[in-house]
Amino acid sequence: MARLADYFLLVGYDLAKRGTGIGQGRILQRFPEKDWEDNPFPQGIELFCQPNGWQLSAEKNLPTFFIAVLTDINSERHYCSCFTFWEELDSIQAIGDQRDGESEEDATIASAAQLYAPKTLVLVSRLDHPEVFRDSLGLIYTIYTDGLSVSLENVVGNLLTCTIPVTGGSQLDQEQNDVRTISLGAGDRQVIQTPICDSLPISNCSVALLFRQLGITNVLCLFCAALTEHKILFLSQSYQRLTESCRALLAIMFPLRYSFTYVPILPAQLLEVLSTPTPFIIGVNALFRGETQELLDVVIADLDGGTITIPECVQIPLLPEPLLHHTQDALSLVLDPSLQIADLAFPPSSITASTLRMQDMEVRAVFLRLFAQILQGYRCCLQLIRVHPEPVIRFHKASFLGQRGLVEDDFLTKVLEGMAFAGFVTERGPPYRSIDLFDELVAYEVKKLQYEEGCQQNVMKHVQELAEKLYRNENPYPAVSMHKVQRPSEGSHLRPQDKCFPLLDESSVQWILDQAAAKMQNAPPAVRVEKKCMVPPGPPMTAIVERTGTVVANSNRRLEVVRNCISYIFENKMLEAKKLHPAVLRALKGRAARQCLTQELNLHVQQNRAVLDHQQFDFVVRLINCCLQDCTALDEHAIAAALLPLVMAFCRKLSPGITQFAYSCVQDHLIWTNMQFWESMFYGDVQNHIRALYLSPDESTVNLDELEEEERSALELAAEQCRLWPTLPREKQLELIQKEESTVFSQAIHYANRMSYLLLPLDTSKTRLLRGGAGFGDTESVSNSFITNSMAGSMAESADTESGFEDSESSDVAHCVVRFITRFVDKVCTESGVTADHLKGLHTMIPDIVQMHIETLDAVHRESKRLPPIQKPKLLRPSLLVGEDLVMDGLRVYLLPDGREEASGGSLGGPPLLPAEGALFLTTYRCIFKGTPVDPLVAEQSVIRSFPIASLTKEKKISVTAQLDQYVQEGLQLRSCTFQLLRVAFDEEVPSEVTEIFRKHLHKLRFPPDVLGTFPFSAGLSLPHSTQTRTKDKNPSLKTLSKNLVKNAKKTIGRQYVTRRKYSPPSWDHRGSQNSLEQQSDDISVSEEMERSTLSTLKAPEKQAVGNVAERACCRDYQRMGLGTLSNSLTRAKNEPFRISTVNRMYAVCNSYPGLLIVPQSIQDNTLQKISRCYRQNRFPVVCWRSSRSKAVLLRSGGLHGKGVVGLFKSPNTTTTGPSQTDSTSLEQEKYLQAVVNSMPRYADVSGRNTLSAFPSAHLYDSPDKRQPKLGSLMKQVMGGKEDIRGGKWGSMRGSGRISAYAMNSDVGTRLAGREFLTHHQNGGPSESTLTPRRAALYIIGDKSQLKGVKQDPLQQWELVPIELFDVRQVKASFKKLMKACVPSAPSADPSMSYMRTLEDSEWIMQLHKLLQVSALVVELLDSGSSVLVGLEDGWDLTTQVVSLVQLLSDPYYRTIEGFRLLVEKEWLSFGHRFSHRGAHTAASQSNGFTPVFLQFLDCVHQIHLQFPSEFEFSQYYLKFLAYHYASNRFRTFLLDSDCERIEKGVLYEERGDRRSPLVCRSVWEYMERLHKKTPVFYNYMFCPEDGEVLRPYSSVWGLRVWDYYTHEVLSEGPSYDWELLQGTQPEEPERSDSSAPQTKRKIIWPSYHAPARLQMDAITHLLEELQSLETDLGQVPERWKETWDKIKAAHRTEARHEGRKSSALLMPSGVSSQRHSLGVYLQESGVGSTLNLSLESGPSTTSTPSGSGKLGARNSTSTLYSQFNTAERENRSYEGTLYKRGAFMKPWKPRWFVLDKTKHQLRYYESRTDTECKGEIDLAEVETIMQGTPTLGAPKTVDERAFFDLKTTRRVYNFCATDPLFAQQWIDRIQSCLSDA
Repeated sequence: MARLADYFLLVGYDLAKRGTGIGQGRILQRFPEKDWEDNPFPQGIELFCQPNGWQLSAEKNLPTFFIAVLTDINSERHYCSCFTFWEELDSIQAIGDQRDGESEEDATIASAAQLYAPKTLVLVSRLDHPEVFRDSLGLIYTIYTDGLSVSLENVVGNLLTCTIPVTGGSQLDQEQNDVRTISLGAGDRQVIQTPICDSLPISNCSVALLFRQLGITNVLCLFCAALTEHKILFLSQSYQRLTESCRALLAIMFPLRYSFTYVPILPAQLLEVLSTPTPFIIGVNALFRGETQELLDVVIADLDGGTITIPECVQIPLLPEPLLHHTQDALSLVLDPSLQIADLAFPPSSITASTLRMQDMEVRAVFLRLFAQILQGYRCCLQLIRVHPEPVIRFHKASFLGQRGLVEDDFLTKVLEGMAFAGFVTERGPPYRSIDLFDELVAYEVKKLQYEEGCQQNVMKHVQELAEKLYRNENPYPAVSMHKVQRPSEGSHLRPQDKCFPLLDESSVQWILDQAAAKMQNAPPAVRVEKKCMVPPGPPMTAIVERTGTVVANSNRRLEVVRNCISYIFENKMLEAKKLHPAVLRALKGRAARQCLTQELNLHVQQNRAVLDHQQFDFVVRLINCCLQDCTALDEHAIAAALLPLVMAFCRKLSPGITQFAYSCVQDHLIWTNMQFWESMFYGDVQNHIRALYLSPDESTVNLDELEEEERSALELAAEQCRLWPTLPREKQLELIQKEESTVFSQAIHYANRMSYLLLPLDTSKTRLLRGGAGFGDTESVSNSFITNSMAGSMAESADTESGFEDSESSDVAHCVVRFITRFVDKVCTESGVTADHLKGLHTMIPDIVQMHIETLDAVHRESKRLPPIQKPKLLRPSLLVGEDLVMDGLRVYLLPDGREEASGGSLGGPPLLPAEGALFLTTYRCIFKGTPVDPLVAEQSVIRSFPIASLTKEKKISVTAQLDQYVQEGLQLRSCTFQLLRVAFDEEVPSEVTEIFRKHLHKLRFPPDVLGTFPFSAGLSLPHSTQTRTKDKNPSLKTLSKNLVKNAKKTIGRQYVTRRKYSPPSWDHRGSQNSLEQQSDDISVSEEMERSTLSTLKAPEKQAVGNVAERACCRDYQRMGLGTLSNSLTRAKNEPFRISTVNRMYAVCNSYPGLLIVPQSIQDNTLQKISRCYRQNRFPVVCWRSSRSKAVLLRSGGLHGKGVVGLFKSPNTTTTGPSQTDSTSLEQEKYLQAVVNSMPRYADVSGRNTLSAFPSAHLYDSPDKRQPKLGSLMKQVMGGKEDIRGGKWGSMRGSGRISAYAMNSDVGTRLAGREFLTHHQNGGPSESTLTPRRAALYIIGDKSQLKGVKQDPLQQWELVPIELFDVRQVKASFKKLMKACVPSAPSADPSMSYMRTLEDSEWIMQLHKLLQVSALVVELLDSGSSVLVGLEDGWDLTTQVVSLVQLLSDPYYRTIEGFRLLVEKEWLSFGHRFSHRGAHTAASQSNGFTPVFLQFLDCVHQIHLQFPSEFEFSQYYLKFLAYHYASNRFRTFLLDSDCERIEKGVLYEERGDRRSPLVCRSVWEYMERLHKKTPVFYNYMFCPEDGEVLRPYSSVWGLRVWDYYTHEVLSEGPSYDWELLQGTQPEEPERSDSSAPQTKRKIIWPSYHAPARLQMDAITHLLEELQSLETDLGQVPERWKETWDKIKAAHRTEARHEGRKSSALLMPSGVSSQRHSLGVYLQESGVGSTLNLSLESGPSTTSTPSGSGKLGARNSTSTLYSQFNTAERENRSYEGTLYKRGAFMKPWKPRWFVLDKTKHQLRYYESRTDTECKGEIDLAEVETIMQGTPTLGAPKTVDERAFFDLKTTRRVYNFCATDPLFAQQWIDRIQSCLSDA
């Protein structure tokens, strides 16, 4: 029996504390006044009576009732029923309140006529009977308001003395029925429904109401949040709803009990509780919603709004599928029964919907079924530790998750780790107790829990059965009609009360309590009878797993292979076992095979010992290691648990008296450092021994009984023992307790030994155990910690520095192991109830156990060293280059797979080439791995992966778990900017000292102190120079030349160079280059007009220096473009606009520029020195290219200094007081730019004051690409798209009144395209007839940040183009991300880290897009006749990229092999790109990192090459070769930062030296030239250039591709860019010894292993090789491939001359179909229509200048070819397409095929595309104008009117219509271009 109510309180408003500003409540009376002994009075109840705070009211509110829940320190809940009503305050009190009140609210309330104060009746109880409490307090209030003649003291006394049974119902005796009906003495009768089972929660209707308020999905989310221990907050305006919602959430969690903070109603004064770090379920009034907005980790449920809010940082795991789906379906059927019949054609007329109370039970039944399904089989995983005096039960979580197949399920894992489940095990684990509905459901109703297809009716039937049981538990009686409680009359609360609620007579109430207490003392004590029984175990786990289908069985064949292999091992058939070994290793990936292995090995263990020979022992250990390496730290499948006794049993004899057990060879697995594993193993063994203890029957027990006993589980035995326990005598009880305790103690000693066996390493001098896991190094780690690979790796890296074991000895290892074992023993013995004395004895015993085992291991370790080592694969030696020396011999390593799946044989298929076993070699040039795959099936293949040391970007130590046969100590990860990644794990035979030496050598080679220490210098020194004597005799002054050049440069520049090493350059052959340009160059002569100071110091060696400078790429290219020769420039020929200046010959003006520069003819050298100060790094504007057609020039410079920008665009009208240096410099700068403008013939005669009238009337460029956007749109894209020139995107002309308003308001992009918007002004603006297009003569492209806000003079003829590009830091960061995307170090399962995502995040493609976009803009400007000056940043990074791309796109010469070399030598080497600085070649630049500016340029060239494959003489391999050796530092070409530095080091003029030595090439160009003569690997057979073609590539991101140079590798031979190394690795031919064997030419190509291009050559290369092979067989001297190729072309060209007419009728230029000449699929030349590429007759030097003199152009232009070979009209088609043409007068519009012929200057048209007969022609010489047209009668109706244009000739006006406006504009542009060229 229990008290119905413990305390009754009367709480009122505290008027005495009103003046404090915060209203407070006060307990007026309390009954009883003394605390009950078993239930102390809860403090702070007055806060919960008015949760919003105690406040007065101007109105009399209705009475309210709610229940607050308080939890005491013993976790017992007190239900506080609060009944609140309002009473009037007298006027005196009100006046006093007005005086004391200080706040505005108080003043407002006090101004009312009458005030009301709250008063609360409170009932405190430990029982949950809300309706009884509501009626009882309501009765007391009714007595007060209606003035009933009933004593309040009697009612309160009866209420406090009423007792009821805790559990009751129909199971109790009928005599107790009168107890269930109570009366408080006021004529009332109340029935208390006592639940039958008190373990089931009481919900009334709260659960159903919660689902109606929030919905199914939201409640399920709250349910999962509560189970996974998240914070939950309810908001509502109703306190009763808050209480009911919290009650409902706890009800659906049954059978788990919530054990954290539970406050359904939280008072306002305690809101700071919400910031507690522990989980909670709390309810707060919605008035305080604003206070909850800052809670970042709380799930908020708004009951009034029906929503829940989950913060971003909170991740709530949901129920696993299909349980979630099935639960949602069942809830939908319960809450909406009409859902099943909603679609029926004839729905039933009436639907019997459940009542709200019944619906509540049905929802709870659904969740009860859910928990029964989740926890099915949980009793099979309970481990019994002790039976007496109380059962101690532990749950084996790993076994449960493993057998249920739910290891990866996040929800269930967190639930099992939570406090609620721990309480569940404690409560329901004991085998002998009272059971309830959940126990019966889990044990007996298994079949009803199954979800089958289309069985919703069965599910609902089961739900309703469970709901009926739940309802009967809460309502054991039928509906009782005798229930009677008087309620107050209507409107009673509004009646004025004469007096307040009276204070009760305390003595009267106390007398009633005393009488009841005396009666209880005389009555016999009520004993609660519990009906205990054995808890049913339920079905075995195997039945549950098979039913849910979570086990996937291995095939019987694999299990048979495992059994056979074990049999062969123990039968000593080692050869057979070796054959099966690879198959067994693969089979052991499956769980069934691993379990089979443990069973088979167990069969060969007899009497706990199995002695093997050495081979057997090695095999068994290898198989056990293979099993353990796939075990997780949980060991959910009990594989490690099964292997633990086996590794203690298998052993081998090392010598007499010394035995090595298998445990010493299987220690390197994380499972041994997991405390949870050891606990589970210990408890499992303890359970077995406890079971055996109680299974020991008398000797007379028959066999059948023994069999029956054997089948009984430990829990069943424990239940029987618990049942018998009260009947046993005390002596027997003590004996059983002692036996159990001794059993646990003995097992603790046993496990202390076992743990020392597996934790102490064989070599105790090493700290290898520390690398296993965090359990040793962290003394605070608990058993629940899981050790992951990443954690282990991080610990391994810091083991020597952070773990405190720097000088580890055996004593330190012993200390670690002792500490770990002690922690284990303390935990398990405390839980198992081991006595303190035994525990103390264990603490003393553990160090001795460890020390004894260490001594045993020392002897075993000594003897094991004497064993012959395991036969390992022989190390393969790599091939080396000439001059490449080994620094460190091969270190045995394993090459591990990385994030690339191609070589690991994963999901992409293919053989598992990795991991591979071999050696890591370090040479002076490369880091090389060479070995063989570990997989025996491909072990005959060799694997090579290498990279140049100079390309190393990152090196870090890694820790590798033992995935291979032998233990691996540590590893290295080496990443190269050649897109190679070496992840190697060192073999155990490699000591850590050697690995450190390797790292030091690697670092020293990667970052030498000086550039002279790099490979190309050291390799050259190591070779014997046979020509050294001849060098000195032939050119004794070259060394003096180098010294003098550097000496004079030092004097002029004014800074000291630190030269660590003088280098003696060999002789240079003065015969000149093979290039025809050099053979015809003019003699160098020094002009008399040179400055006297320079002339006086220019001695013979310096004259020779100038001559050498003239031989450089710059001068050769200047001569090719007709920019003059050195002699002409020195004599100042007036007819040339530019000259070659020698002002920088000693690198005095700019040390990063070449010695010879192109400047305007009119600019003096001293002016150049002044101008250079305005630019960064003194890099003033110089000409680097000139268009052969428009004569526009491309200039490059560094970015402008701030003062230079201001001075350049300073208004000439500004008055100054006197001349200054800045003004003079700016004036000189302005003259310089004007001289550039005047150098162009188009602008030479222009005065420069009015650019509008000075420009030609119409000059438009010739664009062969119809799809290319116009210049205006290009400009908008580059500059950001703003059209207002005043907006700052374009540097606008400086505002002055001398320019017309229309020009200021027009779009700059449109003006750049050669057009203006023609607007008529009120003040007589220009008209269309008088206005001519306007275009600046010079555009200056600079950084937006430099040119920001600068306004320029509109009368000047140059214009600013501020652009916003990336900087080199962004290039470096982007390249790092690109490397990680293309070569990831590890595979990623995160979808956000996929290849495409990481590639996008790198922004590399976006940078290529911007580069190509800016380059296309410059190309358009140059092609339209305007010159361009590019000055970005310092002028040696982005500027070099842009000007190089512009020249490549504009000039076909640079797209040849010789021309591209010239371009790189000129723009990158001579103009001072900082190769050493950006490549971090030395220790000084190590901190800068690798910044691949040149590689980015090559990638852009690759993108253009893909789009225009027939425009380049070189192949893609040519670009890859350059990209590789740009970073490899094999050659001296890409070393140092400028020509000045190369002269200082003596490098500049010796790259082309040593031509007599066939072995050494110091220049990459010389090496490639030699290779090009031998093989056509660099040649592009599709080379078919258009004459004078300007390329306009797509720059959109979608049109760009990832370069396969970044992603492809060939493991069979390594990088294919060191050609000598590939000669020995030609693909081997299969042996043909057996002539009868079938011969096949099929070749198997493996991804990432073979090089398909080498195995399957292209057709032309294959034919050339066959031809060379035939010549060799016939004894002829093999002809060079190029000569053979030229003969074939010449023969085909002769043939094509005769068949030109026929082929011209069959073929058409590629531009017809693709509308883009350079993307044609078939190979042809645009002058001879033939199916073979006939443009390949060009030699190494081709040119795009039609007016080339001498030998400048080896190939005739297609214009001359046209007149030579064929005169057919169809042969030359510059542009063609369909146009609608209007006929003569009154004739209709008809489509015709039009052909624009630039050669004949005609516009011809045909009937159709295939028509060969010309229907008419228009002579372009007769054309006067071309203009936009308007639609006329009969014109096509669906065409835009902007697609019409008219062509006016001297005879008539032709009307044309294109398909769209863009096509029309392209036709206009093409015709305009022909007119301009004429």
